Amino acid sequence: ESETKSRGEELAALAKAKEVIAEATGAGASFLQVARSQLASGADLQNYAAVRLVRDLARKERSGALAQLASRMAAALHVRGGDVFAKVRGLITDMISKLEAEAEAEATKKAYCDKELKETSEKKEDKTDRIEKLSTKIEQAAAKSAKLKEEVAALEAELAALTKSQAEMDKLRLEQKETFTASKAELEKGLEGLKLALQVLREYYGAEASHDKAGDSASGIIALIEVCESDFAKNLAEITTEEESAAAEYEDMTKANEIEKAAKDQDVKYKVKEAKELD
Repeated sequence: ESETKSRGEELAALAKAKEVIAEATGAGASFLQVARSQLASGADLQNYAAVRLVRDLARKERSGALAQLASRMAAALHVRGGDVFAKVRGLITDMISKLEAEAEAEATKKAYCDKELKETSEKKEDKTDRIEKLSTKIEQAAAKSAKLKEEVAALEAELAALTKSQAEMDKLRLEQKETFTASKAELEKGLEGLKLALQVLREYYGAEASHDKAGDSASGIIALIEVCESDFAKNLAEITTEEESAAAEYEDMTKANEIEKAAKDQDVKYKVKEAKELD
């Protein structure tokens, strides 16, 4: 912009210098006549005023082109013969044309630069928006991945607890079965012995009439053994029922644990896979 402003001032100064020369030569006086009078006329003064105007502007703007023009104008004024004013005007006109051409080229260049700058700015804004969107997606993905990992950790803790619980159930079930097996064997053995004893006593007291004297005591013994037999049979039935109930409950809980474990294992698998894809 400062360069454009400077060129505008150069053009204004040159136009002024051209105007000064035009005014100086407007009366139709010939330069040859003026030259002979050696700066005696006002036209000469105005002509050199134009040179000074260009030279001062060259110093002010530090313009080599204007300084060169001022020197060429001054040199033209010292040349005798010909239309010096026309030469000076030609120099100024050429310089004005050159500066105008440069100004036009500068304007075209500036327009191109402005266009490129605008497009670059728009591209930058577009990329900035894309970066922000991508950053947001990355942050969201990281947050989701972290949440998935927390869920996986919780599921793995639940699976560990489930495995421990199942192991404790297995151990308890084994102990229960071993206890039942031992108790059943003892009860069955005792029950078999009681039945055999009753058989022996009944056969003995029922076969000999001489045993009638001991009938009351024999009846008491047989009745006692029958009570024991009934208790043994009852206990055997109870522990058998308890064993069957415990076994069924164990099977149900084991199956439920297997289903829960399978579901959680699958959940862990998918969550781990999704978290890896997000990382």
